[in-house]
Amino acid sequence: MRYPEFLKEQGIIGFVAPSFGCATEPYASAFANARAHFEKRGYGVRLGPNCLLDKGIGISNKPQLCARELNDCYGDSDSDVLISCGGGELMCEILPYMDFEAIAKAKPKWFLGYSDNTNFTFLSTTLCDTAAMYGPCAAAFGMEPWHESLQDAFDLLCGKTIRIHNYDKWELESIKDETHPLEPYHLTEPTYIRTFPEGEAVLEGRLLGGCMDCLVNLTGTEFDHVRKFTDRYQEDGIIWFLEACDLGVMGIRRALWQMRHAGWFSHVKGFLIGRPYCFGQEMFGLDQYQAVTELLKEFDVPIVMDLDIGHRAPMMTMVSGAYAKVHAGNNSFTLEYEWR
Repeated sequence: MRYPEFLKEQGIIGFVAPSFGCATEPYASAFANARAHFEKRGYGVRLGPNCLLDKGIGISNKPQLCARELNDCYGDSDSDVLISCGGGELMCEILPYMDFEAIAKAKPKWFLGYSDNTNFTFLSTTLCDTAAMYGPCAAAFGMEPWHESLQDAFDLLCGKTIRIHNYDKWELESIKDETHPLEPYHLTEPTYIRTFPEGEAVLEGRLLGGCMDCLVNLTGTEFDHVRKFTDRYQEDGIIWFLEACDLGVMGIRRALWQMRHAGWFSHVKGFLIGRPYCFGQEMFGLDQYQAVTELLKEFDVPIVMDLDIGHRAPMMTMVSGAYAKVHAGNNSFTLEYEWR
């Protein structure tokens, strides 16, 4: 596994928009404030050509131009790390224009983003054997004040920590809008972490995952080299981290069924499941827990659910491809990275 260099003091943060750009409110103002935050801390900033655009369908620009931006910014020396402007809907359409062979040969560079950015964080790992960070996008760093999770993400990007942990409360409804673009997370719901089977869960292995909406879309395509990846790291074993945006409980169940039958879960050590955006949904007697546990119980590994991963803020930053040691119990969760 290739690990990029961490962001040094006075380093250059590059921003790219392979999915949505920060062209509309509240994202435009939040992104501007995020850049101001980083500059006050002594970092330089560089904007890719699509960061402030809204010319594409579900992404910032035409797929070819989004791919060109990411290819160029990943391979150049103008920035030390990359942070995606935002998530979106159709980043998958840039993939035929991505030069993953060049990325695999280039000096590795940290890429941070989540949701639709799974299309890069996941493939950077499985195609290029290069670690990437699944965590907050650029506009989130514009909030006032920063939530602890944002400082944790930035500390991880700077190599100042190897440990992440859960947070006490989470956001059910955001109060950020066009006239209040810098509002912090609206944390009203107490955290309750579930483990299946009940009790402590202690495991270690190599992390892999992202947003299931994107992952199931990649399953079975020419970009699906997951079985080769899991076989290559079978001695470490794989810890899958998964979360969902638009998928309801039936969609989650179908996605897991497809990934399972594509052979993705070979050599699995455990599953870390984020709160779905459709939190609390039930259909035909199936809830968000049964949608996962009934399909995955055959693997006889720990399943930890309702974690701070993904679309229900705040989020822990998961490093795709990294080796990790996990402990869950007594309504707490900790994960320590090993860069090996």
